[in-house]
Amino acid sequence: MSSFSSGRRGPGARRGARRPTADSSGDGPVNPDLALEALESAAGSPEDAPGDPEAVARALCLRALTGAPKTRKQLADLLARRGVPGDAAEVVLDRFTEVGLIDDAAFARAWVDSRQAGRSLARRALSAELRAKGVDPEVAAAAVETVDPDDERAAATRLVERKLPGMRRLDRVTASRRLVAMLARKGYGGGLAAAVVREALDAPPTDDNSLRP
Repeated sequence: MSSFSSGRRGPGARRGARRPTADSSGDGPVNPDLALEALESAAGSPEDAPGDPEAVARALCLRALTGAPKTRKQLADLLARRGVPGDAAEVVLDRFTEVGLIDDAAFARAWVDSRQAGRSLARRALSAELRAKGVDPEVAAAAVETVDPDDERAAATRLVERKLPGMRRLDRVTASRRLVAMLARKGYGGGLAAAVVREALDAPPTDDNSLRP
């Protein structure tokens, strides 16, 4: 999973077309898109089978997954809020995991790629976000390890450089404090934040209004 793409059916999945079934033979990798089609065709809607909690759970999960990928914990919380019994929820969640519709490791990798590139978050902040979404700490740690330390430092530098023009009238101490605090909110540790801010403030000024020591 390279990005947080929608699970909606593409143009080729025409209404009324024959839907493929999920491969549960173990002869090859399961295609999550085909699994989604097969399970969706059998799920109906929660109102279709009010006495069948597994059917309700399948429909609720499929509906949630068409918007964006979800972790197992997020789907479990959804089912609990909708009153699905725990044993029925576990059966459905296990099945979705088996066919690849729930993949917390892939979710974590895609989340890290997206949030690190789009928000310039540090590894500590990314870990906290993944834990909040119910990703196992070991799975989250493996995903966060893909962030190169040099890339993390470069992202912190870009954040500081974008903020510097708005702080030209501040004294160095105040500007430094605010910039370090900004990086801390993004999850950067104190040592790295202080070093990046110091380097930015020590860089040769580009005009008379630039911050000076």
